[in-house]
Amino acid sequence: MPLFALRRLPAFVPVAATAFAAAPVQADTTNTTSADTTLPAVSVSASSALNQGVAPRAVDPNLPASVETLTRDQFSNWNVVNTEDVLKYMPNLAVRKRFIGDLNSIIAVRGTSNTQSARGLVYADGLLLSNLLGNSFSFPPRWSMVFPDEVQQVDVIYGPYSALYPGNSLGATVLITTRMPKKFEAEADVKAFTQHFSLYGVNQNFNGSEASASIGNRIGKFSFLLGVNHLENTSQPLQFATLARSATPAKAGDTPVTGAYFYNNQTNTPTAILGMNGEGIEHTVQDQFKLKMQYDFTPTLQGGFTLGYWHQTYNSETSSFLRDANGNPVYSGKVSIDGYEYTIPAAAFAPSLGHSENWLYGVTLKTRNAAGWNGEAIASYYDIGNSVARLANTGAPGNGAGTVTFGDGTGWKTLDLRSTYTPASTQAGLFNHTLAFGYHYDNYFLDNESYSTNNWRDGAARSFANAFAGKTQTQALYAQDAWRFLPRWKLVYGVRYEDWRAYDGSQALPGTTVALADASQQHFSPKASLSFDVSDDLTLRASVGRAYRFPTVSELFQGQINGSSIINNNPNLKPEDDLSKELTAEWAHWNGIFRFSLFQDDVKNTIFSQTDTTVIPNVTNFQNIGKVRSRGVETSYAGEDVFVRGLDLLASVAYTQSKIVANAQNPASVGKYFYRIPLWRVNVAATYRFDERAALTLAARYSGRQYNTLTNADTNPDVFGGTSSYTVADAKFTFRPTKLSEVGIGVDNIFDARYFVYHPYPGRTFYVEAKLRM
Repeated sequence: MPLFALRRLPAFVPVAATAFAAAPVQADTTNTTSADTTLPAVSVSASSALNQGVAPRAVDPNLPASVETLTRDQFSNWNVVNTEDVLKYMPNLAVRKRFIGDLNSIIAVRGTSNTQSARGLVYADGLLLSNLLGNSFSFPPRWSMVFPDEVQQVDVIYGPYSALYPGNSLGATVLITTRMPKKFEAEADVKAFTQHFSLYGVNQNFNGSEASASIGNRIGKFSFLLGVNHLENTSQPLQFATLARSATPAKAGDTPVTGAYFYNNQTNTPTAILGMNGEGIEHTVQDQFKLKMQYDFTPTLQGGFTLGYWHQTYNSETSSFLRDANGNPVYSGKVSIDGYEYTIPAAAFAPSLGHSENWLYGVTLKTRNAAGWNGEAIASYYDIGNSVARLANTGAPGNGAGTVTFGDGTGWKTLDLRSTYTPASTQAGLFNHTLAFGYHYDNYFLDNESYSTNNWRDGAARSFANAFAGKTQTQALYAQDAWRFLPRWKLVYGVRYEDWRAYDGSQALPGTTVALADASQQHFSPKASLSFDVSDDLTLRASVGRAYRFPTVSELFQGQINGSSIINNNPNLKPEDDLSKELTAEWAHWNGIFRFSLFQDDVKNTIFSQTDTTVIPNVTNFQNIGKVRSRGVETSYAGEDVFVRGLDLLASVAYTQSKIVANAQNPASVGKYFYRIPLWRVNVAATYRFDERAALTLAARYSGRQYNTLTNADTNPDVFGGTSSYTVADAKFTFRPTKLSEVGIGVDNIFDARYFVYHPYPGRTFYVEAKLRM
């Protein structure tokens, strides 16, 4: 099907394109100084607050949702190595980042856990970075297509209350705005970091470094920014090989070994740790190239082009702690530990490695009129090329047999057309409407093939093992109106129509290929928000919105084949059906902005990997959970010059109760807390600027009790395999010897807390940084 083709869409499809074409008709060329005047949806300052000189909060007054904003000036004094680090102190939000350079950094917010990646959207300058090929930690946003030094501002929109964004906004939408130079500039940045980590017999230092450089200029109507980034790091141990403590006496012929560690696991089951497996200690090398160009065709028409390249390699080091009588490592077979027999699988300590190349192409065209009609067109293509993952069959040293998986030909493409109308007057009345119309298209495609190989490290593919493939496509039309019908009252209402289909799904084994049935859904998602300005400083808002989160390719089609029977996949998944409600008060006071929000999300047909306990044998795959309800309260404050001049403060406290209301496939989970949603989140970051040259930041993050199972059976959370409560403190001192140089010294996890998200999180980590600019 052609990229622009429509399937069963209403007759008003041409609205967006027609409005875009008509945009110049009402052009207002009196305001042509800013490149970011109108269309970026979340770049307008809250007028009453900023007019009083308080902390910047870039909230679009026409956005029917709670928005939190961070600027470059704020996070420049934090320990930021990867782009997702700028979100670390946002209200009721956390990023599952296990180490610097982690490829699996997922957003968790409100009632969305850190494995539900398809419930969050990340855009960079309008280009979609969300990896909606799946819904787990394996499908994080492509943060590495943005290097931290180019980030100018980040806006987080909570919930699915705007018709401008798809149902994947159920959790949150992150809008990253990057900078473009206004004159010649060049910058270089070097960081080094280290942590000492001790756990279960591992006791050593793990080090890394990052270097970046950029150069840019504006020459007449043309501007560009070119950046490169190189990251290399070695993680702390991430995963351990375990077996339940044995009650079987050892037999003659079992190999006596030493070196095992014993502990009670997350369900308080006595467990033996035999070594490191899976990801083990991961070494990663990542290289990035980014080119952005803009050209002002006229004072009100701007075009842009983005080319991003990201290459990464990883090597997961595993090891056995077990030693025989001669001190040699033992990797498999029947062994005797303290007089009891254990059977170690051949693949217990199997190492892995891999690499991939990622390309992002983006084109934008937009008008920038101060009032009247504006139009915007954004097209992007994300290509995952030369993707190879290799896994050994055994943990024994050497280059033995294994499996190689190719993910070439996987990626996504998007198209967004939007037209907006802004009235020239802010006078309230019948015709004071701010309008937005748009069309959205995305196409996600996944193709994985696995082969056996005689040399798992670098051998050629030998014989076909298995494969799965599939595609999803979504087309959407939306309209939204912000109507200030009285001086203090505003109604924002809209609707989004989405036409989704999944097709070309297949799974294969040698000699067996099974085509999976296509699926399609069409839904309308209405939204509405009513706000009242109690005073110039206080605004009350009530919002409600329906959203549909459609299944991803992997949820529908990924699985295995046993003979001619398909297992572990579910091509009949229903979309998640959410009804979200929010009551919010925003108050500009004490040189800052307070926000208080009550929210509730009722999600029917939540898509989650679980075990169906109502059939024999039990089946584990992605299933629809009948209903999950999340309700809670958020309070946040952001201010400048708080109490004393030079002290900036971000602070938030959030309580979320997320429970399973209905689950026919696993009745024991009903009434239990949903997976990995902490009851409390508290974040504080205070930066004191001594003068223009020096600043000190002290920060803390707290996450409360949460569960790693749907039945809440994990009663011992603060061990490997559990999901911990934690309190972590951070600090950074920044000094600028000259206007063109900067040095920084920082530490994360000051008190070396040992906490877990199944995997251990990092220990105390020290940073040193040096920057030069011109």
